[in-house]
Amino acid sequence: MRQTFDHDGARPWRGVKRDNWEGGHRVPLIMRWPGRIPNGTQTDQTVCLTDLMATCAELTDFQLPRNAGEDSISWVPLFTNPDTPVQTWTLHQTISLALAIRKGQWKYLDLRGSGGNDYTRRQLSPFALEETEPAAPGQLYDLVKDPGETTNLYFRHPEIVATMKNQLEVFRRSGRSAP
Repeated sequence: MRQTFDHDGARPWRGVKRDNWEGGHRVPLIMRWPGRIPNGTQTDQTVCLTDLMATCAELTDFQLPRNAGEDSISWVPLFTNPDTPVQTWTLHQTISLALAIRKGQWKYLDLRGSGGNDYTRRQLSPFALEETEPAAPGQLYDLVKDPGETTNLYFRHPEIVATMKNQLEVFRRSGRSAP
């Protein structure tokens, strides 16, 4: 797509689908529902495709069983009040089941690399970025200041790394991030 059609659907973000970097996850969500969602409503809150299950369940008055929608949180409160916080933590998963966690401006990957694609392969190597902290066992990014995930802040903010790593472990042990 990039060479033949000059199309790079993930840019300006780092990575592509299957990755835990923003190029694998970041897309805008546009919704229209006359009579339910006021025109012009906007929010900067993070939502995930997994949240669709809890949203549809709430809209249809269906009670999800405890073993369903483990990472799904309803968007319904955002329809009328976009400032209502609906999600504190957001999980991202790759094709290899590697997890990343996000809270506000911070995103933590508990691994080296993207967790998805192999950027040492010939086709992807032109898109690999130099690692700013190659000795770090994980990655921490400030998505407000660095949405392209070019500077790993792992060693600069050990307290944030510890908090996010701990929360990710809580979710792993419980098997869910939804309340």
